Amino acid sequence: MSGEKEAAEALVTDLQRKITEAFNVFDHENNQTVDVREVGTIIRSLGCCPTEGELHDMLAEVEEEEPTGYIRFEKFLPMMTKVLLERRYRPVTEDVLLRAFEVLDESKKGYLTRDELVKYMSEEGEPFTQEEMEEMISAAVDPDKSIVLYKDYISTMVIEDS
Repeated sequence: MSGEKEAAEALVTDLQRKITEAFNVFDHENNQTVDVREVGTIIRSLGCCPTEGELHDMLAEVEEEEPTGYIRFEKFLPMMTKVLLERRYRPVTEDVLLRAFEVLDESKKGYLTRDELVKYMSEEGEPFTQEEMEEMISAAVDPDKSIVLYKDYISTMVIEDS
């Protein structure tokens, strides 16, 4: 066997181990299934950041003909292995996030107010759910000043590429 082939097989084995571990965290019945509502969390825990539309497409690929509300491991594993091997849905880099915040910060203050953040999250692009908005606000907004110091916040958002 060539060294290149062995390396590729080792990579697949490692990815499948990570996928299995992430899936098993949410397989509460230990029956090789997870609630369809948990799949986005599993995918994101593996370092992928699909949009809601892309997540919907991924779910459509692994759902049963007659949706049961559960996703089977045997269908999830090959799909997720392919996604990770192709390095799809990679998170954006720190400088891209910074540029995005700077575009929103029209007066170049170095921060956004809580109200500005809520406005952008609810009125621009793909709207956030109320739960997502509350999570973001609790993580991003300084409770004393009611602002987001986005340079500090960005460093908490970036996923280190392994």
